[in-house]
Amino acid sequence: MLETARDPLVAMLAQHGGGALPSFARGGSGYQGPRGAGSFFATVGTTLSVKLGTTENLSTNNVDPSGLQMSLPARAENVAVVRHALAGLADQIGMDEAATADLKTVVTEACMNVVVHAYPEGEVGLLEVEAVPGEGGLTVAVRDHGRGISPRPGVERPSLRIGLALIAALSSSFEISGGVERGTEIRMHLPLRSRAIAEDGHADRSDGPPVPEATQLRVGPPELLAPVLSRALTALAARHEITVDRISDAMLLADAISAAAPRGFDNGYVQLSIADRPDGVELKVGPMRSGAAESLRESLSLPDVGGSLETLADEVRTESDGDGDYLVVGIAAAA
Repeated sequence: MLETARDPLVAMLAQHGGGALPSFARGGSGYQGPRGAGSFFATVGTTLSVKLGTTENLSTNNVDPSGLQMSLPARAENVAVVRHALAGLADQIGMDEAATADLKTVVTEACMNVVVHAYPEGEVGLLEVEAVPGEGGLTVAVRDHGRGISPRPGVERPSLRIGLALIAALSSSFEISGGVERGTEIRMHLPLRSRAIAEDGHADRSDGPPVPEATQLRVGPPELLAPVLSRALTALAARHEITVDRISDAMLLADAISAAAPRGFDNGYVQLSIADRPDGVELKVGPMRSGAAESLRESLSLPDVGGSLETLADEVRTESDGDGDYLVVGIAAAA
């Protein structure tokens, strides 16, 4: 099937090259035919490298050999080449017409962002595009090796804002990665079937994960727990009518719990939640293995002085459910 797919390209190159069959340089990448005004080079602007289902990858960032990979100069006229190549791939994998239109739009926006913003004015840099079928659609990555995402005072970039809004609206998911002087990658997933548009103009979306009532934390390794827990707990406590002395007590209690809590977890990570209640703050450590919550509570005792750090809280109790044991600590707001 790949040979059949290549035949039209070979025929087109031969036609644009004055009738001679084009050649590809050994060990190099891209078409190496004539560069006259009527040649393929005059249309595209320079060498174009394309890999279809090969084991060699154009990008060192991705080791997946499937799908389509393109490497070409970041010129405005080359964006159409990318758009049509991906449209052909979309047609082959059964993407419907509306979804293909969405694909062409987001790819155009992402590629034009590279052309306009990635490299200094007057410099033509590299544009890389990868498209991998799977997960009920097509995942496309558009990558450059330019200046990266960085603030540029006094420079208006309305096209970038509009482009990202379109990408977010038309793709089922997308992510942006990169750094200053490290280039940028935009990765998008387009489903085979375009999402339905409701009467209010918004696309239907699937239900997201449930929103927890409390702030949930998972911290590891154990030495990170104390600074994280004490600051998160006091930040939530400060929302209430709680005195500075009571907040200091909460910090001392958090440090004591942080020192002993890791022993109740087997995987090196401590799980807990902090709930913001109308009458104060509730800390819940767990789920822990059986018996660990009671051991954690006992660790708060001070046998040398005949007391316990439990007195720093308004309530301390243990409870359990099907997931494990919990230590629950309540800090009440002023009445």
